[in-house]
Amino acid sequence: MFEKDLLAGKRILITGGATGLGKSMGRRFLELGASLYICGRREQVLAEAAEELRSATGGTVKTFSCDVRDHARVEAMIEEFWQDGPLDVLVNNAAGNFLARTEDLSTGAFEAVIGIVLMGSIHATMACGRRWLKEGRQGNVLNISTTYAELGSGYVVPSAVAKAGVLALTRSLAVEWGRKGIRFNSIAPGAIPTEGAFSRLLPMKELESLAAKKNPLGRFGTHEELANLAAFLVSDLSGYINGEHITMDGGALLQGAGSFNYIGDRLTPEMWEAIKPKKKP
Repeated sequence: MFEKDLLAGKRILITGGATGLGKSMGRRFLELGASLYICGRREQVLAEAAEELRSATGGTVKTFSCDVRDHARVEAMIEEFWQDGPLDVLVNNAAGNFLARTEDLSTGAFEAVIGIVLMGSIHATMACGRRWLKEGRQGNVLNISTTYAELGSGYVVPSAVAKAGVLALTRSLAVEWGRKGIRFNSIAPGAIPTEGAFSRLLPMKELESLAAKKNPLGRFGTHEELANLAAFLVSDLSGYINGEHITMDGGALLQGAGSFNYIGDRLTPEMWEAIKPKKKP
């Protein structure tokens, strides 16, 4: 389905691109001819991911240590990457999430997730968008969303609030900046196994098994399926797709809204205590 040079000449930045779905998308983009730029908070993880991706694909990978909550740091990153030439694609993938009863959350817990997901997406989008507009260049922004961005979900409320904001950003700028040749779309993946997300959102094996069984297809999604969809959306083949929120979840959303709403009736107070996020020293 994909030509080897589908993304040739494209310079693509993926936030949170050193692990999980971000790294899988990056690998696919490299296989299809793109030059890849990734950022994350941990320099060693970035370096290891870049080496792994270069070895696997022979492609060009550059890194920048950056917390996307820090507006000044994001601006510095974009300015450095722009020295190689303008970026063509931004993938807002950096995220934070955890399973919790909302009444147990501190203000800091809300600020942490909203800061990464919503403000991080705004910082990166504005840094790239202002440059594209100033230079009269076309651009492409792909936001990695979630299936509960539109309808919400209990027990992941900070994430639901932040992702809803990113969806509004996607649809709003698809119209405002679409007139200038800058496209916006988002993917709402269902459950796809990653070490980070599954350890926080499905921390017990019984929950993981239940989540798979609840899906109409009886399984989780794969990294390859997400990466292929992302590759299509950041390519010129999808040039007339703008402002779309594409759900890729095996039909789970159609079966029941609110990805984690079912959790509340299945966990005892003791179980909630056991999975409560531990405070970092």
